[in-house]
Amino acid sequence: MQNPAMILDAMQPVGDIYKAAFSGGVPKTTLDLVHLRASQINGCSSCVDSGARNARKSGETDERLASVAAWRDAPYFTDEERAALALTEATTRMADRSDPVPDVIWDEAAKHYDEKGLAAIVLTIAVTNLFNRLNVTTKQVPQDWSS
Repeated sequence: MQNPAMILDAMQPVGDIYKAAFSGGVPKTTLDLVHLRASQINGCSSCVDSGARNARKSGETDERLASVAAWRDAPYFTDEERAALALTEATTRMADRSDPVPDVIWDEAAKHYDEKGLAAIVLTIAVTNLFNRLNVTTKQVPQDWSS
């Protein structure tokens, strides 16, 4: 099955939300990492592939891309990026604990990002999770972007 958002002509509105997230003042590289980490957690091969490709085009290094899944222990990430990645994991794994996004995680993110920045990160996480769920459910696979 083709992606349901394509079948029902919902790609543009969903894309508009994603585009709005990039207007929140958070560096694109950080939002790319957020997208990649949520996609890894959700096992969305299509989004992991496209996310890594887009991040690489934006100048992201192979070391950082290869280390996103182990961001806590890798030396390549800033405190701001770590806060965004922690928020990404908590928001993506909401069912894993009784307090899905603990205050300590939110407060750390709020130390580094203003309200617009937090909104950008949360929207990026939400839209990524939406795409992940659509793609995983319908078994979408990475596309060959070389042609």
